[in-house]
Amino acid sequence: MSTARAERLVNLVLALLSTRQYLTADRIRGIVPGYTDAASDDAFSRMFERDKTELRELGIPLETGRNSAFDPAEGYRIARRDYELGEIELAPDEAAAVGLAVRLWDSPEMTGQAQGALVKLRAAGVEVDHGEPPVVESRVRAEPAFTPLVAAVQARQAVRFSYRRSGSAERLTRTLEPWGVVSWRARWYVVGHDRDRGAPRCFRLSRIVGDVGPAGPPGEVERPDNVNLLELIAGTGDPDPAPPTTAKLWIADQRAAGVRRRARLTGRMTVDGVAGDLAEIDLHFPESAADWIAGHGPDVLVLEPDVLAKAVRGRLESVLHHEVRR
Repeated sequence: MSTARAERLVNLVLALLSTRQYLTADRIRGIVPGYTDAASDDAFSRMFERDKTELRELGIPLETGRNSAFDPAEGYRIARRDYELGEIELAPDEAAAVGLAVRLWDSPEMTGQAQGALVKLRAAGVEVDHGEPPVVESRVRAEPAFTPLVAAVQARQAVRFSYRRSGSAERLTRTLEPWGVVSWRARWYVVGHDRDRGAPRCFRLSRIVGDVGPAGPPGEVERPDNVNLLELIAGTGDPDPAPPTTAKLWIADQRAAGVRRRARLTGRMTVDGVAGDLAEIDLHFPESAADWIAGHGPDVLVLEPDVLAKAVRGRLESVLHHEVRR
């Protein structure tokens, strides 16, 4: 959203909140900064309609009505009682659950939104203890395609992406009208109408390769009424689950306890003078495991498969380059 439009929307909200009377469109055009720039009546009408839609999508209760039976045109206002946030009260266990939920996200986009929600709660007078040492590790990991797909769902915009089927290196281009992004059995899926197949389909986000791009203008996707996204995913049964990949690792002594719990120790080896265990671990989602393994830094070394070793090395090099730029 442009700065000029954002300022105009704020001015519109302030004007509609500051009066108990219904303001007609002509009156709003005369008192709200930003609307006087409209080149014609039609341009103002289109601008005002877009702004009303934007406010309603933001959850702002925009009312329409007439101040009396003699008014020739409808007006608009925002009832303060409906706009203001009610008092928030959380029991100690509820506040603890909120703090725990903030820690669970392990992607930059969702972590930022979770922290923003925490700030809003504190601004409302609700103190959530977020300073205690964590008792759980972050486990809700979002794939790179998560953010653009959620944005496409909100914008009701079709998307196009490359998709890798299980057990095959072939990448197929899919064009999808997305209805929603949901989690099912610890995996993220996007559900919608597949234009290539002409039918509803779901796609696992971990198999989307590369960028997700637009395939049409915003606002053209219509989600069917009463559609249950989870039922659509459960009905597919994920017919082509990927077989587990056995990864061979080196784990430094007394390090990476989380990896050790899932691994089978097979021997001993010394790497750069550091003693450690050789181990094997079965991974159903190697692409997601790369983030998890890289989080242990030099304490875990991937020996096989080579594609996983390169993925982990790439993540560590990315962190290193980021620190150097700082």
